[in-house]
Amino acid sequence: MAATGCVFQRTLTRTRPGPNKASSSFSAICRQFVFVVEMQRYSRDQGSSIYFPQAVLNGEDLYDITLTDRDCRLRVTLDPGLNRLVERHILRSGATLLNATFTPAMTAQLPACPRTSGESRYTLVSVEVKGCTSDDDDDDEEDGVRMLDVDWDSLPWFGSSAVAGSLVPLRANRIVFLPLWNNVDYSGEAWKETLPTQEEDEDEDEEEDVRCPTVTVSELRDAFLSGHRAVTRRAVQHQLIIRIINKSHLMYYGRTDRNCECPYKAVLEACDRTGSVCVVLWNSVCVSWYCHVKPGDIISLSCYRVKQHYQAEHDDIEISVNSRNPAARIAVLPESSVAPEYLPPAPTYSFYSSKKLLDSPHGVLCDVIGLLMFSGRPERIRSKDGRGAELLEYRWLQLEDSSSDQPIMVKLFSTSQPETHRKLHPLSVVVCTRLKLIKVSDQTNSCFYLTNTTYTQVYCTGLGHHSEMSYRKLRPVRQFLQWLRSLDEAHVLSRALIGGFFIYPPPPVSLEKYMKDRRGEPGFLQGANFKREVERLCYRERRTFCIQATIAMVTYCHRGEEDRCLLWMDRASLSPSSSSSPRLSKSSSPHFSVSSFSSSSVLNLPSTPRSPQPSLSSPSSSSFSSTSPFSAVSHLTPRLLHRRGGKLCKRKQLLQAETQQKKRPWVTLQPEHNNNTVILFEASMEFLENTNTDEDNDNDDEDASSFVTAPSVPAFPPVAMETLKMHYDHVCREEQANAVALGGRATITGRFVSEDYYTLRVKALSDGVLIDAIFLPQSSSSSPSPPLLPHSNTWISILSHGAFSSHTPPPSPADLIGMASQLTNQRLVCILEVCHLGGASTEVVLSRAFLLTN
Repeated sequence: MAATGCVFQRTLTRTRPGPNKASSSFSAICRQFVFVVEMQRYSRDQGSSIYFPQAVLNGEDLYDITLTDRDCRLRVTLDPGLNRLVERHILRSGATLLNATFTPAMTAQLPACPRTSGESRYTLVSVEVKGCTSDDDDDDEEDGVRMLDVDWDSLPWFGSSAVAGSLVPLRANRIVFLPLWNNVDYSGEAWKETLPTQEEDEDEDEEEDVRCPTVTVSELRDAFLSGHRAVTRRAVQHQLIIRIINKSHLMYYGRTDRNCECPYKAVLEACDRTGSVCVVLWNSVCVSWYCHVKPGDIISLSCYRVKQHYQAEHDDIEISVNSRNPAARIAVLPESSVAPEYLPPAPTYSFYSSKKLLDSPHGVLCDVIGLLMFSGRPERIRSKDGRGAELLEYRWLQLEDSSSDQPIMVKLFSTSQPETHRKLHPLSVVVCTRLKLIKVSDQTNSCFYLTNTTYTQVYCTGLGHHSEMSYRKLRPVRQFLQWLRSLDEAHVLSRALIGGFFIYPPPPVSLEKYMKDRRGEPGFLQGANFKREVERLCYRERRTFCIQATIAMVTYCHRGEEDRCLLWMDRASLSPSSSSSPRLSKSSSPHFSVSSFSSSSVLNLPSTPRSPQPSLSSPSSSSFSSTSPFSAVSHLTPRLLHRRGGKLCKRKQLLQAETQQKKRPWVTLQPEHNNNTVILFEASMEFLENTNTDEDNDNDDEDASSFVTAPSVPAFPPVAMETLKMHYDHVCREEQANAVALGGRATITGRFVSEDYYTLRVKALSDGVLIDAIFLPQSSSSSPSPPLLPHSNTWISILSHGAFSSHTPPPSPADLIGMASQLTNQRLVCILEVCHLGGASTEVVLSRAFLLTN
């Protein structure tokens, strides 16, 4: 029962409607703070329309929320009209709510469900969310709430003594929930529960140690194709013993117009000595068995149905395994329990090295093993299945294997292995199976990456995977492990990165090629349409947009010091008379704005060398460092602004390069002494058989480099922490992984690769709308991307390449800002990479800008 002082008890007990009375007139407003413990998502079914007749206007999803007042817990359903708060990651676990308005459901609406309490059938119809930005941790602590310090599970449920069994959706006839951010992974403890006990046949000898199948794959196929009624019309009782060769990801097929408690299926490619067959797990069988079987396992099946394979030729079959009509019987068998003459063949692997991938054709299927050097942040894109409603989660991985200087880039989508994906830390040994090679066409240099197929599986160190898999004995794997043991761990650790903005393959460097590649995609957007599209984005959804624009302002900043920056702006573009005009005025000249030079306006920053230390740029470490948008910032040195006679120098004099520059070594991240050589050693040890399962102080030294504050700097959004890559810190690996994960809190858990960045304010030619975009030029001399062609390092060439030239020293920030007048009145096609980061934060990065010629 709820505690005496329970806020829910005081608020909700006065608002219960009578039997069969409408609940719309009964509402309760909770004026005190309540807190979100958990968010759970599921799809509507036919019965959901009883509760929410207008839900069709708000998508297919419903959300149940567990709230607490710190005395008890309450489960409510979010009104579909508020779904956008979840989709934009405003309403989330840990959020503080105020003025929450609840309405109870009509008694007649409540279906009989033994595992939910009628007392908890309330709908949250309006609410104020406190601290909806990504940096609201301090706000939560001011209210005395520390989510990690409270054991929410120990609190009683409001209105009932207990909730029997596992929690199930309140407003749909489902038995499991969906993950918050994709439909491919599983969610909830039901998937991990103990395997169901298997009853033996009455006539089977319980003491028998060696098993033999009573039917084979080829016999089933022949009987089905010949029309044998015992196979085509009835469930097959004969025992089939097969080995799993490949395992698909989960496939969710829930629909709003159909009722199905557990609309899942998964496909296992399996074989015995006579042939191969697809085994389809349906509905609750997926919940019971999906997490308990893996490629390489031997299973026995009985009480299944044989059907024609729905995706193959007419002469092939599939085995349908369901929980009823009939209830299939499944068991995982040790190899020693199967008679040798019936032992199915082991899975085969086709490992490709990075060198072999260079010469392989587009579309080839392969397996890869590599040392993970970069683990990108998870993002989401719209599916291209015709509806475009589903968001697909993916992340970029960079693997190294020593066979070539070209790293293996993997665009990894969800594989129904959420625990494994959460453990994809840099310096893990990662094996990806059944990937497809994508060759980028019409590139001067080779550019490729790998991506998922239906049967892609991922295995990494830290979870004991490798010791269980048969690939550990293969020659390519043993050769890789030999190379792995020869590495200098400190050197490798200094190059490992996590998170941040990343784009791959690199966009073309010409407008003609870019537009050819975008054939079939939406064309140029007006500024107002761009802003509307951005507002429609969901959390971590990534999209690319094109607009025609001019550059109105350029700034160079250090994160956290945005009020002190180098600035150029075209006052004609930003004047009130021209801001609403689609055309740019030519009457005013551009200005480089600085303030009076005083001690209060100077920010001392460490100088960054023109070339990194060998540990960051040696041939063996060159494969990834410059894909970081910030790797080239290490070449940038702000210039000191001089004074003459108490006045600022003329602009041209201010921007002249210094003949001498103070330098100091680049500080690299070093592992803790007690971890030296341990990380890679432990990673390689997992392949053995029967294995059981610093803060950066650079800013302390002063330098001749300075920033100068403008007297009235136009407001512009600072760079988000999620945009910046971090050096991997093995000690803080879990905190770093949480910081970049979907739903994680953006916190500083390591040293950023760089905190310097440019912001370009672009003005749409169509309607004068102003858009601020981060620009991250980088040196590409050691990029895993194809090397860029040399260019002149003018603004137009830098924007079209998205980077400084790798063949000449990059300009300093002051020089680049001084050259910004080259952009005056230049009409450009701007390529904007947009990703919604949650709450009010949206990342807009300018990846390319091409000059529009008449």
